[in-house]
Amino acid sequence: MEIWVLGALGRTGRAITAELERRGLPGVLVGRNRDGLAATGANFVVADGVEAMAAEIRRRRPTVVINTIGEYAATAPALARACLPGGHYVDMAADLVAVQGLLDLHDEALTGGSTFVTGAGFGVLATEAVVAKLCEGRDTPSRVQVDALASVATEEGAVGVALAASIVDAMTAVSARGAKPRTLVLPDGETAKVAGIPSGELIAAQRASGASDVTVFSGLAPTAPVVRALLPLLGRVVSIPAVRRFAVQRLAAVRTKAAPRPRTHTWGHAVVTWPDGSAREGWLRADEAMDFTAAVVAETAARLARGEGKPGAHTPASALGAEVAEAAGGTFLL
Repeated sequence: MEIWVLGALGRTGRAITAELERRGLPGVLVGRNRDGLAATGANFVVADGVEAMAAEIRRRRPTVVINTIGEYAATAPALARACLPGGHYVDMAADLVAVQGLLDLHDEALTGGSTFVTGAGFGVLATEAVVAKLCEGRDTPSRVQVDALASVATEEGAVGVALAASIVDAMTAVSARGAKPRTLVLPDGETAKVAGIPSGELIAAQRASGASDVTVFSGLAPTAPVVRALLPLLGRVVSIPAVRRFAVQRLAAVRTKAAPRPRTHTWGHAVVTWPDGSAREGWLRADEAMDFTAAVVAETAARLARGEGKPGAHTPASALGAEVAEAAGGTFLL
């Protein structure tokens, strides 16, 4: 039984590898830097690029593949299909296109006896799990509103391609006509501003609830009126492939200074309303968002390696149940 971590030398890859080791499941590190991989002392596979990684997956048949290299809309289909038949795949996609793209492979995964999990990270699971909990044993609600509020410590060094691509895609997805920013009062008494944004949380909340009216707010979305007014234009410009590549490359090279997380906790929040006017509210509390994401991915991979996931393509709570959020260190407040 092998669990491969693609992009293992990045911040996310290192954190996930450490979480796997804590669970007694040392990961096989996969990347292009032979010297860097060898220096870790772990088992490793050298592969430069998606095609080379997919070829190694087909040849060596790992039990679970974890994709941390980013650009999930482009990389996930090829890497997930390489796991067929019988192998399992996990990524941390959070944008609409990438999440839906992997879910569209459901029939292929089902036929091949594989489980593909997308959105195995803070935002998607933290909100999806709360919605699933609130809807247990209830009829289909009419409306769902979710909030994803990450508290992330900044690591010194370059932003990196995976994170840069996620930022570009998230920021350009914001619409000036979307849900207006508001101030969210958190259970611990702190406050934070959130704004509407179309993201993978939207798909996960729809699937968990069956509601046709779902709104997603995020602490990562810009709240300043002037910035939000400019974002639709920016989105159209960055939708040009060459411009997007340039933006991602420039942002990936930006170096950041180490900084502590801005808030004590990371929060997922949901309010679910039914046709009769009744409503339920719930929260998921976690610590630092990157640490929680690493724990979610490691817990998901461990369960898939044990054969506990449902065949097909899923978001985390769909594949493994809402309790996977608790196993990763989250606490429900319903």
